Amino acid sequence: MMKHSKYYLFTVSMIVIMAACNSAAMTDKKKTSKDERHYTLATAVQRPLAGSIRLPGTLVAFQKVSIYPRINGFVKSISVDRGSKVKKGQVLLVLEAPEVTQHYYAAQSKYLQAAAMFASSKDNYERTVATSEEPGTISPHDLELAKARMLADSALMNSEQANFRAQEVNRGYLTVTAPFDGVITERNIHPGALVGPDTKVDDKPMLMLEQEDKLRLMLEVPEIYSAQLSEQSAITFEVNAIPGGHFEGTIARQAGTLNDKYRSEAVEIDVQNAKRLLKAGMYTEVMLPLKGSAQALLVPASAIVMSTEKKYVIAVRNHHTKWIDIEEGNHHNDSTEVFGRLQADERVIAPATDEIKEGIMIP
Repeated sequence: MMKHSKYYLFTVSMIVIMAACNSAAMTDKKKTSKDERHYTLATAVQRPLAGSIRLPGTLVAFQKVSIYPRINGFVKSISVDRGSKVKKGQVLLVLEAPEVTQHYYAAQSKYLQAAAMFASSKDNYERTVATSEEPGTISPHDLELAKARMLADSALMNSEQANFRAQEVNRGYLTVTAPFDGVITERNIHPGALVGPDTKVDDKPMLMLEQEDKLRLMLEVPEIYSAQLSEQSAITFEVNAIPGGHFEGTIARQAGTLNDKYRSEAVEIDVQNAKRLLKAGMYTEVMLPLKGSAQALLVPASAIVMSTEKKYVIAVRNHHTKWIDIEEGNHHNDSTEVFGRLQADERVIAPATDEIKEGIMIP
């Protein structure tokens, strides 16, 4: 009986020990399975990625000028109205100012009088010089007086001539002409109105002239893309007011500096508009080509993790995960440019999620 009892206790002990071993083995197996999770890795490659971005833009007139009166006067006639197409040098309106005309003729008279006096004194001096060649006929003092009189009359004539030309310019302001080919887009005066530098009402111009056969497409390019533009690059754009329409232009000018408020660079695109289909003020969606950045690293798009606080990739350094903050650049297919403390040829987890913590062991 004693033997059977000992045998029973031994058997129970063995069963308990085996169960404990199996439980520990299962726990170790689960832990090992969790810690040895396998991740797909990709390599960061240093190479520029050409691409494009979509930006909003606005069309404006290539040339635009507000026409104000240069001198005081009454509007005598206006030969244009809103919507009138004009050519360079075409008369737009005529002012009348009697005092300006009087000053012009008075200046002209004084100039002609001074010119006649100079011609007379010059002739007298030349005759005096010719006579003085005979010894004893003309004293040196008389010769000097004749010369001085000629020089004084010459200075007076030049002064009157300058005044006459100034009055001639003022008289020319009475006739207003177009400085370039374009369309009158605004008219704020009528015949008989008194206009002048001191009689502006609400600071409105007499006329507004805009060039419409050629337009400027203005857009603001974010700082991160401003160094990736190429002058004379062809671009395409769409106009919100013309659904289905596709238009082309050429990058012509870059500001060369960034806007302090928005951290962007102003870019102008020349757009030919011979058919007048496009109008200044229209909003556009521009597809802007980018040449990529030589300092950029390419990673799969799935390697980038976006949280509410930052963007990062998960690099593998010394077989452990490391979060690296990055900024995105160009996108093309499944590749994305990134900028940060990531190094070329460094391995990153792709696809990556925010569930992957730092410091995880990677075999």
